[in-house]
Amino acid sequence: MSQLRDINPNAEIVSKTQARAVNVAAGVGLLNVLKSNLGPRGTLKLLVGGAGQLKLTKDGMVLLKEMQIQHPTAILIARTATAQDDVTGDGTTSTVLLCGELLRQADRQISEGVHPRILVEGLETAREEALKYLNEIKTSFTDKVNGESMIEDRDLLTSIALTSLATKLDYDSSLVLSEAVVSSIQCIYTGPDQPIDLNRIEVMPMPRSTNESRFVNGIVLDHGARHPDMPDVLHNCKIMTLNTSLEYEKTETQSGFFYSTAEEREKLVESERKWLDERCKQIIDFKRSVCKEGESFVIINQKGVDPLSLDIFAKEGILCLRRAKRRNMERLTLACGGSPIHSLQDLEESQLGYAGKVSQVTLGEDKFTFVEDCEKAQSCTLLLQGPNEHSLNQTKDAVKDGLRALKNAIEDNAVVAGAGAFEVATACHLQQHVLPTVKGKAKLGVQAFCDALLIIPKTLAENSGLDVQETLLKLQEEHSSSKMLVGLDTKTGEAILPSDEGIWDNVRVKRQSLYLSTVLASQLLLVDEVMRAGRQTGKQPQMEE
Repeated sequence: MSQLRDINPNAEIVSKTQARAVNVAAGVGLLNVLKSNLGPRGTLKLLVGGAGQLKLTKDGMVLLKEMQIQHPTAILIARTATAQDDVTGDGTTSTVLLCGELLRQADRQISEGVHPRILVEGLETAREEALKYLNEIKTSFTDKVNGESMIEDRDLLTSIALTSLATKLDYDSSLVLSEAVVSSIQCIYTGPDQPIDLNRIEVMPMPRSTNESRFVNGIVLDHGARHPDMPDVLHNCKIMTLNTSLEYEKTETQSGFFYSTAEEREKLVESERKWLDERCKQIIDFKRSVCKEGESFVIINQKGVDPLSLDIFAKEGILCLRRAKRRNMERLTLACGGSPIHSLQDLEESQLGYAGKVSQVTLGEDKFTFVEDCEKAQSCTLLLQGPNEHSLNQTKDAVKDGLRALKNAIEDNAVVAGAGAFEVATACHLQQHVLPTVKGKAKLGVQAFCDALLIIPKTLAENSGLDVQETLLKLQEEHSSSKMLVGLDTKTGEAILPSDEGIWDNVRVKRQSLYLSTVLASQLLLVDEVMRAGRQTGKQPQMEE
């Protein structure tokens, strides 16, 4: 009987064995939900919203955010796994699987009389040794034989991107997108000591009957010109990124204009129009002074442009876009060069950017403007095309994971073998070199950690329709005999060398997954009471005298 009963006889409490059973059931329950999604042969989940909206996904992050989870322990595990995605961009499903399996393996030992504290000490020892072993077996690219840096090794980067994308999309789509993702990362890369800012990459979904997703060396805007006579295609374009209003505006202070006759009103209108016409004339004179024969002029304004001003620009052959998004204005200067223009006084040619081609595309009722072929672009667009919203959302989630995978690999300057090779090798290393050095019952914690690690290759084999035990034994025997990192070929069930096949995982994803799952499982194993907390409102029961 909990001591809390003496304080609050009406307290809702789950104690001792029941508390552990509640936590283990939550971890194993989440494991069983997500395990079928792991790997390139994993299945999809169809999420149905309250209003009937549908979402197809196998991304663990999306599932944990969209699912309605009510169990408090399951919510805690889900939040931890989503924190993994926030930090590294991947590894959500693996973290949930590893945490759930650690709870299941530890529960077997605790049910036989092992104290949770001793077991947790063994888990922590195994985790520290696993993290050390990860640093030993990772493939570092600090010193390359041919002197080529990692960012220039396109084949390696494509393999890393393909490994991430193939777990969420079909292989053909992953192959096309991996090339586009690598081109995007190479475009925004500024140097070995500079952080990679993924916000410089615009991921633009475009509903279309084909799946021709591609890399655009420039910016794609999700709107077009608002004048029918403006040109649709221009070449050798000077780009003016403008942040100045070209329409009537209200004054910043509360004021008004008063007139007593129609003539006075006409004079007010003429003076306002004259002010706008002078601004348009300034831009046109500037255009004529900087544009040589065969060059075009494009204005992209963050603020408004009135119809009469648009008509003036159209007659001059200028393409003008109004009310562009702020984030696109920032990307435009990074892609095309130049600088934002906030005043029309003292205009200089150095403030203009350059694009080899600017074109407008109309799809149904939507218009898109392509600003392409930029010189020395430091911002770009990934154009995702698909037949429906479901496939576009699925592709968008996968592409973002692919970008994060490349960012992690470049910043770590290292990768680790995938296809379950790391887990198999680490489990063997712990059993052969760490387990003999641990004394007492803490050995059981190390053994539980070894068994839990194997949930990754086991699940890969199960999702591929292979015999789990036979496949696992084959991988362990191959690793023991060759002393190499051996992974699973999910198509044939044979052992392969991931380094030869180009199957790579991120070092920081593995490190974070090992750390988070072990810490969370350890904390849950040390819970001996689960109680409802928080201040209660309403009439409280009176105590008997």
